[in-house]
Amino acid sequence: MDPLAIASGFAVGAIVGLTGVGGGSLMTPLLMGVFKLHPALAVGTDLWFAALTKAGGSWAHHRLGHVDSRITALLLAGSVPSTLVMLGLMHATGVTRGWSSALTVTLGVALLFTALAVAYRRAWQALGLRLERWLPPRRRSVLTVAAGALLGVMVTLSSIGAGAIGASLLLLLYPRLPAPQVVGTDVAHAVPLTLIAGIGYAALGLVDWALLGALLVGSLPGIWLGARLTKSLPESLVRSVLCLSLLGAGVKVLS
Repeated sequence: MDPLAIASGFAVGAIVGLTGVGGGSLMTPLLMGVFKLHPALAVGTDLWFAALTKAGGSWAHHRLGHVDSRITALLLAGSVPSTLVMLGLMHATGVTRGWSSALTVTLGVALLFTALAVAYRRAWQALGLRLERWLPPRRRSVLTVAAGALLGVMVTLSSIGAGAIGASLLLLLYPRLPAPQVVGTDVAHAVPLTLIAGIGYAALGLVDWALLGALLVGSLPGIWLGARLTKSLPESLVRSVLCLSLLGAGVKVLS
């Protein structure tokens, strides 16, 4: 296995363990910049990386009762159809230069949005509390499906969005949802979404399985170490470094 791939997986895994976000946001630009993968191949490989690394976390959240099944179902009602539509278009037209440009632009925009989501996490909840009276249950349900549809498009075209952006949308729509349920519901939605999108990319031959294996070998101990370090490193410092990294990556991808 490629030592650089293992080290990269370890570094990204450590960041995920420290912050709970940043996996796809950092992995896809890394695959494009360091390993020189085509954007579509990078997205497909990262989709499987995200699905496999989050699967264990999703099961743990389910067992702890941290998953709101109703909200998860509403999100999937929007994200699964939009993902299937995007995959259908990609299969019908092929991954041409036009799709490559779309993937790159979506990736850059998603990186910038993720940086904002991480930096202003508390602000989304505060805004949600102010908007609460304008969001009766029926309207909130419709907006949740719409949020899922948006996430489906973003994840399919960039592999980014199911983490920090998804959690921010939940804080905006459900500001009184306990923090553990925000995280658990977000992860529970991310796993089937990234898996479905990943299967679509695999059908197009857009997954580097050997590289994926090496990344996973490094990421698992990285996640464990990052989780252990959460008590010794200031969260504000870690999130600041993560935000700067995401902003830098987003600007580089779009430039």
